[in-house]
Amino acid sequence: MICNRYYRTFRILYVFLFIFLFSMRVNGANPKVVLKTNMGDIELELYPDKAPISVENFLSYVNSGFYDNTIFHRVIKGAIIQGGGYTEDLEKKQVNDPIQNEANNRLKNNRGTIAYARLPTGIHTATSQFFINLANNRSLDYTSNTLSGYGYAVFGKVTEGMNIVDKIGSMSVSTQKGLQNVPVKPVIILSAKAIDEEEDD
Repeated sequence: MICNRYYRTFRILYVFLFIFLFSMRVNGANPKVVLKTNMGDIELELYPDKAPISVENFLSYVNSGFYDNTIFHRVIKGAIIQGGGYTEDLEKKQVNDPIQNEANNRLKNNRGTIAYARLPTGIHTATSQFFINLANNRSLDYTSNTLSGYGYAVFGKVTEGMNIVDKIGSMSVSTQKGLQNVPVKPVIILSAKAIDEEEDD
């Protein structure tokens, strides 16, 4: 009887804890990051409930200062802008181990969403590089557990500064140091910083 009573009490406390944490999420507890670029600021809202591994990985790079003074090194007009892996001199940065691809989280590569870039030769090969969708890119969504169908993991969206994203997406590009579609004028991420709701208000 005593064990059953303790079990019921624990279960009730667990339910209340779950409701409390859920209400925090509903009340806007998603983390936000501001990318300060030489063309303007881009604010991102991240989705840890849908893509916990991707968000944790992104925030670890943000909080370590990894993205500071990197560039958007790839612009595909009408499709994506990609960054997070190269310095202004187009030197590739050392990265952490690849993470699990969470593209099967039902989030779509719609306009304004941020997703992880990965190697075309492997599903779970994303590290630091990300891209922002300039359009609804259905071909990048998860469709199957195959190399060609796994897609690219969305883990957040642009909440402010989409005009800056579009401006970057319209820039002239060239081939530099063997990399294609590099903006002729460098687009530098001066800093990437996680922000609190209090700072955002």
